[in-house]
Amino acid sequence: MSAATPQVLNWRVIVPFVLTGTIWGSTWLVITGQIDGVPAAWSVFYRFLLATPALFLVAFFMKRRLKLTGPEHRLALLVGIFQFSGNFLFVYHAELYVTSGIVALMFGLMMVPNALLARAFLGEKVQGGFMLGSAIAIVGVSFLLIHEWTSNPNAGVIGGNVGLGIILALLGILAASVANVIQANPTGRAVPMVSLLAWAMLYGTIFDLGFALLTAGPPPLPTNPNYWAGIVYLALIGSVITFPLHYNLVREIGAGRTAYNAILTISVAMLLSTVFEDYRWTSLTITGMGLAVIGMVLALRSKQRR
Repeated sequence: MSAATPQVLNWRVIVPFVLTGTIWGSTWLVITGQIDGVPAAWSVFYRFLLATPALFLVAFFMKRRLKLTGPEHRLALLVGIFQFSGNFLFVYHAELYVTSGIVALMFGLMMVPNALLARAFLGEKVQGGFMLGSAIAIVGVSFLLIHEWTSNPNAGVIGGNVGLGIILALLGILAASVANVIQANPTGRAVPMVSLLAWAMLYGTIFDLGFALLTAGPPPLPTNPNYWAGIVYLALIGSVITFPLHYNLVREIGAGRTAYNAILTISVAMLLSTVFEDYRWTSLTITGMGLAVIGMVLALRSKQRR
């Protein structure tokens, strides 16, 4: 048994691991209600407009220092732009074209850029077994994307196609992966996690506001109470609670191991897509889902044994 095993099996890892996976699995479906008749950019802004002050309050009541140094503010700015702007703006727009569960499944592949970026910037090694498992997972996800593409009658139309959604989702994955890795540097480790996230979310929210004004015009005010209920859920449950848990997991067990909760996340997301989005399973999608999960497990088990 490796020395890292007790750390991974510690309740401080298991509880946030299960919570983040389950909650984030549900958020993919909730997002679909945020982009139905409302510009995606404004929904992202509303989400973090509510989440940001709540996260500052969490940091205050936890008695974490909120005053950051210059380098710490610069890091928070980068995390904010990549995580709370780029990642979410790409994801919300991707779900205009691709089933929410499939976008969640694609994000399970974040382990690949996580590992490659950690290799480049943090010196973590990437083993052959990890690459083999990743390749199997990529093939599995490709099967589901092929089904998504062929079952969509507008797949070849620019502005309303699955291909555009796939590209947007991939850009969101890359942005989130960059945020994952850069916050794990020595500067990030010196800042209380909730404080770094609060400032990062503030910077991201400011960027989101500017982007929404430039691309979507004046802010809309939806009257559907379900829309605002979704904003509250995504902001407080899906962001304020889960992001500190997630990034603490990155610090505790590394970006690679933290990616394991993607398996739980995509399982919940695909279940909800099946129930609420009428996602149809075929032999191709069942095979793809199986290969994706098996590949992720193989890849992450290999990385765990490094």
